[in-house]
Amino acid sequence: MTDQHPSTPATAHTSGLSPRTHVVAAGRPRRAPGASLNPPVTFTSTYIADGPVNYARVDNPTWTPFEEAVGGLEGGDALLYSSGMAAVAAVLALVPRGGVVVAPAAAYNGVVVSLTEAARAGLLEVRWVDIADAAGVRAALPGADLVWLESPTNPLLDLADLPGLTAAAHEVGALVAVDNTFATPLLQRPLESGADVVVHSATKYLSGHSDVILGLTVTGDDERGRELRTRLARHRTLGGAIAGPMEAWLALRGLRTLSLRLERACDNATELAQRLADHPRVSRVRYPGWGAIVSIEVAGATDGAAEAEALAAGTRLWSNSTSLGGVESQLERRRRQPGEPEAVPVNLVRLSVGVEDVDDLWRDLEQSLAALG
Repeated sequence: MTDQHPSTPATAHTSGLSPRTHVVAAGRPRRAPGASLNPPVTFTSTYIADGPVNYARVDNPTWTPFEEAVGGLEGGDALLYSSGMAAVAAVLALVPRGGVVVAPAAAYNGVVVSLTEAARAGLLEVRWVDIADAAGVRAALPGADLVWLESPTNPLLDLADLPGLTAAAHEVGALVAVDNTFATPLLQRPLESGADVVVHSATKYLSGHSDVILGLTVTGDDERGRELRTRLARHRTLGGAIAGPMEAWLALRGLRTLSLRLERACDNATELAQRLADHPRVSRVRYPGWGAIVSIEVAGATDGAAEAEALAAGTRLWSNSTSLGGVESQLERRRRQPGEPEAVPVNLVRLSVGVEDVDDLWRDLEQSLAALG
């Protein structure tokens, strides 16, 4: 994992600390005799008049510690939303009516479906690209208003040239948004590559325990970033896509162990990718060499879809479920999901590797693969 120092620490006492320390120290109350070590949860819809906030759809003090902690990790200023898709919707709202969006043809299906439906409604134009083909992406940029990037992509795990594509997008006047859910700011910080907005499904690695649904945007601390944050915050307030205070508090508690969880999960993923590459029932392993997601294509008599489905259904320790980024290992045949891009092979199984003992995880996968015959 990278060991870069956040350029804008969340609070004064996290300045100069490693990100591994930042996740533990950030978002704490100021120290004073008898003070709580953890921030409180504020349950309210209403505030007394003449204060800094007049209504809880605008702000809640329980959001702030988590926003500060994640913003500091990414090197920017974070806004919390009710879900990852709420954060996505806020970013897409930055595109003017009839504007052009360049996006990966194989990306998170919530984004693909949202863009497809907006294009059908005549709200915008979408230019679908292979994000790993930098030349092809550059060719699609003229006239673009927004470039949406994933790296690694979900679920093909292709990598994008973030600095190069961001610079090229800015040359034509386009904004760049990067979904950093898979990498997390411990492995990659897109703002440092010039991105305008970073998006997270905080449901996944940041909170890490499969018990909340939240999203985030992060913008830079320069004038451009502050202007974008104002627009994003207004969209959140008017759209009402706000986080519950309990979810925000739980996410901050989960963030405390992000470094430990991610390090263990990445080690497990690397080992499992190597073992899976040698298995006769696996025709392809997709793994960029880092991160905690591995995608495999299962060999089968025809297209492998039935065998992939059987593999996911046949595990005992791995959970056959559609999310990712929790402490528990999960797997799923992605094309079973409505709206999953056709670029995703029907026999592809996405594995979200957790923190369990790697040999236990391997034995479970191996017995399910063996049962395929």
